[in-house]
Amino acid sequence: MPQAGTSRATMEPAELGLRERKKQRTRRALRMAAIRLVAERGLDGVSVDEIAAAAEVSTRTFFNYFPTKDEAIVGLDPEDIREITEAVSARRADESPLEALREVMLQRAALVAPEQADLWPLRLAIIRRHPHLMAANAASWSSYENALAEAVGRRCGLDPARDPYPAVLVAAVLAVVRTLSVRWQEFPGAPLVEVLGQAFDSLARGLPPPQPHESSRGAAPMTTTDPCTVRPEHEES
Repeated sequence: MPQAGTSRATMEPAELGLRERKKQRTRRALRMAAIRLVAERGLDGVSVDEIAAAAEVSTRTFFNYFPTKDEAIVGLDPEDIREITEAVSARRADESPLEALREVMLQRAALVAPEQADLWPLRLAIIRRHPHLMAANAASWSSYENALAEAVGRRCGLDPARDPYPAVLVAAVLAVVRTLSVRWQEFPGAPLVEVLGQAFDSLARGLPPPQPHESSRGAAPMTTTDPCTVRPEHEES
């Protein structure tokens, strides 16, 4: 064990890894406890002390991880953001930025979705009942976007503050992740990783409009008009 005063930089990598995993488990235990208790009793019916007790840690430990119980429900884990951005930076150099983001997001979905599938709908319901949590959730996603844009910028040799490409790409990718994650929580069916994979494939092709379903083809004549194109009001039918 390191002596008191030992700097983080001089710790053994294995020890750092163990400490980080322990911190991650504690953070997730607190988040799970907060979501379950608030889902049962309401946001005003649960105290920080009760959340800490349910996670089997002290109240002081709770505040080492979250400033408020709101953050315990909606905030993105800093460790998760760090791991994801590092994973993007570590992808093969011959991959395009979109390919790198796609693979990292699909790997994350495969890892996280099964273990948190029962909590995500509860969390979503809590956020929708409390509009101020929606604002806090949006703020946490903003920090996530900025970190990913920096990672993409490093891959491309671009400064996200000057070139819009990293921010635009990340915004598109996270829009896919957010939108389909919510839809998957509300209407579970195929595995999340499969749903996201199909969406990323469509994004890579330039988001072509979907073809009409086979069942609808006999109901009306098909046209070559893009179904996502809105015709001007003055144009005659």
